[in-house]
Amino acid sequence: MNIDARDVRVELGGVAVLDDITLTVRAGELLVLVGPNGAGKSTLLGVLSGEIEPRYGEVLYGQRPVGGIRHAELARLRSVLTQENTVTFPFLVSEVVAMGRSPWARTEAGRRDISAVAAAMEVTDIAYLATRRYTQLSGGEKARVSLARVLAQETPVIFLDEPTASLDLRHQEDVMRVGRRMADEGRAVVVVLHDLSLASAYADRLALISDGRLEALGAPVDVLTEERVERVYGLSVELHVVAGRPVVVPRR
Repeated sequence: MNIDARDVRVELGGVAVLDDITLTVRAGELLVLVGPNGAGKSTLLGVLSGEIEPRYGEVLYGQRPVGGIRHAELARLRSVLTQENTVTFPFLVSEVVAMGRSPWARTEAGRRDISAVAAAMEVTDIAYLATRRYTQLSGGEKARVSLARVLAQETPVIFLDEPTASLDLRHQEDVMRVGRRMADEGRAVVVVLHDLSLASAYADRLALISDGRLEALGAPVDVLTEERVERVYGLSVELHVVAGRPVVVPRR
């Protein structure tokens, strides 16, 4: 299933934070949203996932406006990892991951709950934390538990907002490998990242957002040019292409 955003505009307090955004998220691709702080990446993710209603324009899931899809059905179509994943009660890690299965309660797919939770914990490297209390975990461990909850939901579309933000180098790579694998399995995966080189290494396409507008959309090697990165980020950089993928290095 493809997701189409058409002429999207979002306003906050009468000020446009996204404007004239048109793009398609394709089934079977990993699309990464990049851009400076405050550019509108998380807002765009919220619009695509149906969490934010645009002032103008529309988002279609297949041929259906996302606003017309009932919440329960939408939760079976797409899963969302936001930047804020606060669990204040001392649930066990396994219980937090199992929350991702709630959209499938009282359905045939509910029979997969145990295996889906186990698989999600295994792929995010948190199986050893299953009986720990979520509130006792480090920031990085909590981030991986939250990702496992999203994966356990088993949806054809997945939205991840800065899933690598609090992770070490190894687990950053693990998260992006998981995203890459899900896309290769036919799912549509959209990720917000700040690390341009990490985004370039795994994405099929990059969407570069600047000042609420779509600055560029395409293959990483086409989107990440020295001139464009320097103009958008206001920073002098060197760009090296390794195995066909751009690596961005600030000039120091």
